[in-house]
Amino acid sequence: NQSAQTKLNQLQDNLFTLQNMSEDDLAKKILSTLGDNETINVKKLRKEILLQLQTDSDDKAAKKKFKKAVQALEKEGKLTLDSEGVVTLKESMKNKKKDKKKDKKKDKKKDKKKRKKSEDEEEDGENESKKQKANEEKDEDEDQYAENEDDQEENQDTEEGTNSDKNKSCTGNPEGYTRLFLGNLPFAVDEDALRTFLEPAVMTHVKWITDKETGKFYGSAFIEMSTSKCGATAVKDKNGEKLMGRQIRINFAPSRDGDVWPPRSKEVTGNGGQAGGVGVKAMSEKPEGCVKLFVGNLSFDIDDDTIVKFFANVDAEVKAVRWLHHQDSGDFKGCGYVEFWNTEACDKGATLNGKVLVARPIRIDWTD
Repeated sequence: NQSAQTKLNQLQDNLFTLQNMSEDDLAKKILSTLGDNETINVKKLRKEILLQLQTDSDDKAAKKKFKKAVQALEKEGKLTLDSEGVVTLKESMKNKKKDKKKDKKKDKKKDKKKRKKSEDEEEDGENESKKQKANEEKDEDEDQYAENEDDQEENQDTEEGTNSDKNKSCTGNPEGYTRLFLGNLPFAVDEDALRTFLEPAVMTHVKWITDKETGKFYGSAFIEMSTSKCGATAVKDKNGEKLMGRQIRINFAPSRDGDVWPPRSKEVTGNGGQAGGVGVKAMSEKPEGCVKLFVGNLSFDIDDDTIVKFFANVDAEVKAVRWLHHQDSGDFKGCGYVEFWNTEACDKGATLNGKVLVARPIRIDWTD
């Protein structure tokens, strides 16, 4: 009953999202998601769109609305859909994308000139400040007091500015969004590679999108940027650019009401920042004299010999292993308990929390 209620709630959330999205907005998202590939299978495109909207890919209402939007774009002459289910951008739309790229290059040149001008002005200002300071002959105590007052006001203004500017409307991002969706990511991507790719824009959080059952990486992620300007920069400069040989799709993806975003922790989902998996989670407080560990996110191919050898890598000798199974079906739950001969061995075993075992980063925690 609880599982059925959960599915019902999810369907209601999906319906709410679709009902609040106009046909024009959905059409724009489809064209934006096509990116520079210009040709893509319609089923793959639909899955990508529904994933961005956090909507179940099997939702019939969502499929129907997507189909209607594609047909409308086809009538408008913006794309074609052949008998084999391949969606292709029309030449007119391709030319628009080329014009946008030219505009991007022009904007980059303008930005460089503005930065250089700003640096020159800043340098002149510093020189003027030095001259003014050299000519001052005021009392040292008064100067020190005044400087302290100015520092306090400046720090306060900086703090307030930082909080208010994060979601401030800006060019290319009038809504001030800081949450982005990334698609067509390479499966070898990790946090460091993604941060470097997005520079100079600053990323603060990343959530790799994986299959809940298998942990398989879908090749997409949600990220949080430090400011709305960074979000605009990433969408403008990096959408369609290549990362590890793949053209990345980047779109604004505002969180829905009730979503916990950005995550409370900056910890990245995945094994050491690697895409996929369930992430390295902090362990609970260790019970006194603990000799047993809980192990989770295990592969369904795990067995006693494999787990014993795994802990032997850190000289943690296993005393006993107990796997957990569903009472009704008898199917393996993907978790269990490992008991050690002494608490020292248990401590060594705990150091493997988040390490990969049979292609999956396992979760380890203390237990009585």
